[in-house]
Amino acid sequence: MQFPDPLLPGRLIKRYKRFLADVKLDSGEVVTAHCANPGSMMGLAEVGSQVWLSPARNPDRKLKFSWEIATAKGEPVGINTSHPNAIVADAIADGSIPELTGYAQLKREVRYGKNSRIDILLTGPEDVAPPSNTPPCYVEVKNVTLKRGAHAAEFPDSVTSRGAKHLEELGDAVEAGYRAVMFFLVQRADSSKVSIAGDIDPNYETAFARALSRGVEVLCYDCKVTPESIDLNRALPLDT
Repeated sequence: MQFPDPLLPGRLIKRYKRFLADVKLDSGEVVTAHCANPGSMMGLAEVGSQVWLSPARNPDRKLKFSWEIATAKGEPVGINTSHPNAIVADAIADGSIPELTGYAQLKREVRYGKNSRIDILLTGPEDVAPPSNTPPCYVEVKNVTLKRGAHAAEFPDSVTSRGAKHLEELGDAVEAGYRAVMFFLVQRADSSKVSIAGDIDPNYETAFARALSRGVEVLCYDCKVTPESIDLNRALPLDT
C-alpha cells in the first residue's frame, strides 16, 4: 500500500480521547491529527516519539491530518486500523499469500453471522455452491501493533468483546461447511512470532482456543513499514 501523498514527520505531544493526537511537525507547527486506532496503543504513544502524519485530501475535513506511523524503540509501526483490510486484500489479489490462492472472487465487508460483516470473502466460480472443492472462505483481519517482549507481537492490546464475537462467528462458518481464517496483520517488522495476550483479555484467549478447536485457521504476516508505503513482508508462526 503506497501512501498517496508524502507523510509529514513530527514528534508526538500527546494522544487523548483515543482518536486525537497533538503533534509538533518538524516544521515547528503544532497540529491535531486523527488517530484511527481504538486500541490502547500500548508502547506506541510515548511523548516525544517520532511519528508520521498523512495530509487530508478533503479540504472540508475538520482534522487536516491522520496519524499513520508511530515508533517503538526506533521501529516504525503502522497504527491506522483502516489500512489492514486493504493491505491483505491487495496481497491476496496479487498472489502474495499462498494460503489464500485459488479463489475466483474477492469481496469486502460482506454481511454474515449475527449482524456482522466479514472483512474479506473469497469465493470460487459463481455457479459452484458449497459443499465443493473450493468452499467460500471467510477472512477476518486483525491489526497487530503490540510488542512487549523481545520476540512476539501480541493481540489484543485491550479488551475486545467484538473480537471474541468474530471468533465465534468464524467457528459457526466452519461448522456450516465453509472455510474461516483469522488473519493477524502485524504492522511492524521486528517480531518473530505472534501470540495471544491472554493477560490483557482472558475472554478473547478463551474464545480463540475455542475457535481453533472448531477448525478456524490462523494466518500471521508482518509488514515492512516506511513513510512511503506499508507492504506485506513475511509469514510468522503463531506461538501456541
